[in-house]
Amino acid sequence: MIAFVFPGQGAQAVGMGVACADASAAARSAFHVASEASGLDLLALCREGPPERLAETEITQPAILAASAAVLAMLGEAGLSPDAVAGLSLGEYTALVAAGAMDLATAAALVRRRGRYMQEAVPLGAGAMAAILGLDRERVEAICGDTSGVVTPANYNCPGQTVISGEAAAVEAAAAACRAAGARRATVLPVSAPFHCPLMAPAAARLAPELARAPIAHAKVPVVCNVDATVVHDPDAIRQALLKQVDRSVRWEDGVRTLLGMGCDTFVEVGPGGALTAFLKRIDPGARGFACATPADVTSLAAA
Repeated sequence: MIAFVFPGQGAQAVGMGVACADASAAARSAFHVASEASGLDLLALCREGPPERLAETEITQPAILAASAAVLAMLGEAGLSPDAVAGLSLGEYTALVAAGAMDLATAAALVRRRGRYMQEAVPLGAGAMAAILGLDRERVEAICGDTSGVVTPANYNCPGQTVISGEAAAVEAAAAACRAAGARRATVLPVSAPFHCPLMAPAAARLAPELARAPIAHAKVPVVCNVDATVVHDPDAIRQALLKQVDRSVRWEDGVRTLLGMGCDTFVEVGPGGALTAFLKRIDPGARGFACATPADVTSLAAA
């Protein structure tokens, strides 16, 4: 069984999706649809940047969605489709597009507003995130619980890699405690907001009415959601999963294990980056992972 998985914020890079748009009318159409819905010229932003503009959360989220959708369109042209899907944070929206539960225009409009709401939820500099490497998740959870202020695990990426998020001082204190507890690295990340923690509750509240009125259909293939790593098909369950993931942890490792338990043995990372393929190697070295971001990648995957 084949799972398509879709990257989230942090995977952005100038040039992402551009080769697909240049090679395929379907990929260009994906950029056009996402641009029209988001009110941004996403192909120009991906082609030209500049990087600092592409890194703005309100821009990053629809840009990664469009670039991933362009690759997805080329995979469809090559006759490749998934048996199940999942996406990391904003990648869950692209996963829903792939599953037929949400059209691309709806997803692009939603993720632009989602990005804006998340950026505006916390004053710049008041929050932070840190990557903790080489410490098990239970120890990281305990340290967060023992630290004063708001700090919680935000991303369970793979064994030995957890990202924490919250108030800047609390994140720095928890990172220092993780280093003292034996973490190989505990590094504050260059992000603009503390995503996937309770500080994002105002963003979730603003997104709730948007999701309530968004047209969402029954998913045609299983979608493994971030918030609890369970399978969702039903529109109401999808809405709740998308709402909860704004201010709760992304349980990526658990979601991959759910896909493995369903029988998925081949994982195609659809879109920019390659982080999800790297995580897969840590979660299950026996699973096959392919990072697919260019026309050449699509051709190689179709041949395989």
